[in-house]
Amino acid sequence: MAQFTLTEGADPFLHVSLTQGEKIYCESNAMVMMEDTLDLKGKMGGLGQALMRSFANGESLFMQHIEAVRGNGDCLLSPLLPGAMEVLEVGTNTYCLSDGAFVAAETGVSLVSRMEKLSMQGALMSVFGQAGGFFYSEASGFGKLIVSGMGSTFILDVEPNKDVIIDNAHVVAWDSRLQHKVSLSTSQGGGLMGRLVNSVTSGEGVVLRFSGKGKVVICSRNKDNFISWLRSSTAGNG
Repeated sequence: MAQFTLTEGADPFLHVSLTQGEKIYCESNAMVMMEDTLDLKGKMGGLGQALMRSFANGESLFMQHIEAVRGNGDCLLSPLLPGAMEVLEVGTNTYCLSDGAFVAAETGVSLVSRMEKLSMQGALMSVFGQAGGFFYSEASGFGKLIVSGMGSTFILDVEPNKDVIIDNAHVVAWDSRLQHKVSLSTSQGGGLMGRLVNSVTSGEGVVLRFSGKGKVVICSRNKDNFISWLRSSTAGNG
């Protein structure tokens, strides 16, 4: 099996060791370095899934496939946005991923894009680019899955009858056994979960409410705010 190791530091690399014949797939442009025993190829996969991924989060239509063809070899991968990564085991548990969270996976893991229709069309349609839906991915099968979040990551344990509410932009991945609901935050909650809700002091925010039993991976930084700032900075310098 492929060996995945996270390097130390606040903005780590994903170090992958492959034996001859093994291969993985990763997000386009994730490869930073690889030994010459490895081959890299871009593949689209299913056209419908590729188009949905691109429409949902602006990702490339293609994914990179890295295979150890001429012997054992190592490579270094890095997510698009700066931040930590988590290595998840897909098998007994399956996971859902927020847009842009996928970094890499073993080939035994299948990734499928989904769109969940929203009931509150008015305000939410402007948030989700007039699409009228919430986009995410489902990972199933068997193998290791690597996800990333901007800033630091933390794993929350959700327990029955103890729902948690998390800002949409801070959600990285969650156990698919959990029930989730997309909604607008209309009041300030107390405690840690309440403080994670976006715009608690300046207005309403889009949040995910999780219930049941399972794990949720969250990140410390709001990627949507960062991307908006980056785009505005780029436009200002243009």
